[in-house]
Amino acid sequence: MNLFILRHASAGLRRPNPLLDSKRPLDKEGKKHCIQLAHVLNALDIQFDLIVSSPLKRCLQTASLVGTETGYEAKILHSTALAPEATLKEFQKLLRECADRENLLVVGHNPNLTSFLGSLLVPASGPEAKVRLRKGSLARVILTRGPATLQGLLDPRTVRALYATSTKSSRRKTSRK
Repeated sequence: MNLFILRHASAGLRRPNPLLDSKRPLDKEGKKHCIQLAHVLNALDIQFDLIVSSPLKRCLQTASLVGTETGYEAKILHSTALAPEATLKEFQKLLRECADRENLLVVGHNPNLTSFLGSLLVPASGPEAKVRLRKGSLARVILTRGPATLQGLLDPRTVRALYATSTKSSRRKTSRK
C-alpha cells in the first residue's frame, strides 16, 4: 500500500477554547496551498483510492480541496484515529482496516502524525524516527512487511516551487527589437 500522510494546511492561530479550535477553518494561505498541492499530485499522476480525515474542520477542508482537485469522487471518511488526541493503536487499527487500498491518503494533525510516521519507519524495538511535518506537508510511505519505507516528503516550500515551475509558460521569450 502507498500511504500518503498529509498534515492539514494553514488554519491561522490556535484558539484556547478546544471547542472553538475544533471548528477552526483553513485560512486563505491554507486553501491556496491545497490547490497547489493537488496540482503537483496531478502532475505526478497520483490518484487516491480512499481519503480518510480527522473530523476537525481544517482537516476536512484540506482533504476535500485536495481530493476534489485530484479527481477523487468518493466520500471522505472521518476517523477519530486521526484526531489530535488519537493514539498509535487507533492509527494502526485504521491502517489494518484500509489494508486493501492501493493509494490511501490520511489527513491529520501534529504532533501525533509525526509520531505515527516515525513509528511506521522504525521497528517497535528501536528509537522513533524523527520526521518534520510542517503544515501542509505530505509524506509518501510504502507499507510492506517489516518497517515502512519513506518514498518522499513534500513540504510547502517544495510544493510552491514545483507549482511555480509547472505553471510557467513553456514558450520561449523573444525580443521584438
